[in-house]
Amino acid sequence: MSPPSRSGDTRADIWDGGTPNGDVPPTVFVVDDDAPFLAGLERMLRASGYVVRCFMSAADFLAGRSAASPGCVVADLQMPGMDGMSLQQALAQSDDPLPIVFLTGHGDIPTGVAAMRHGAEDFLTKTAPRDQLLAAIERALARDACERRNRARQRELRARFTALTPREREVLSHVLRGRLNKQIAADLGIDERSVKRHRTSLMAKLGVASVAALAQLAVEAGIVARDRPAGEA
Repeated sequence: MSPPSRSGDTRADIWDGGTPNGDVPPTVFVVDDDAPFLAGLERMLRASGYVVRCFMSAADFLAGRSAASPGCVVADLQMPGMDGMSLQQALAQSDDPLPIVFLTGHGDIPTGVAAMRHGAEDFLTKTAPRDQLLAAIERALARDACERRNRARQRELRARFTALTPREREVLSHVLRGRLNKQIAADLGIDERSVKRHRTSLMAKLGVASVAALAQLAVEAGIVARDRPAGEA
């Protein structure tokens, strides 16, 4: 691992996409086992105003990163131990994945296609022009900021659903299936007035006023599949 990072003067000051409060600048995490190349890339990125942390291996990066740190990864493809494609897979499976830009001296078309298919922001050779690399990093940082906002929104929505009582969740599942109050009452073995009370309560807790809004909220929270037809169990 490289010495402790030093913040740049430009990107860290103007970037506001790191957290909802904009108080944590994004970091470009560079992973490459080629020490001279790593040092040169670090100098270039710092000179361009980025906050940079460097790692000599994918394992060191995964052990040293904080999930709370926004940013992106610039990684070599072929490295001892865990290679770039395995690193991409590990990031994708984490709770807070980071976009990855591959910068490699050993790329080929099939590998590049596979990397992009699995969500890489770009696949560049180490001889790529500086502006092309910086453009890819900018896209990756913007993507990370957007995805973090979406994940924060989803966590907030799921917290609302978690606050429902067990009975409210039962009623909710039936409402989302398009069942009427009378049908829900029969299904759950309770009176229709109780169904109406639970339904009113859960909608108030979730902050919605219609079944359509409730269904949309459930989709946003990941409670219901986005492509599931309305009323399907």
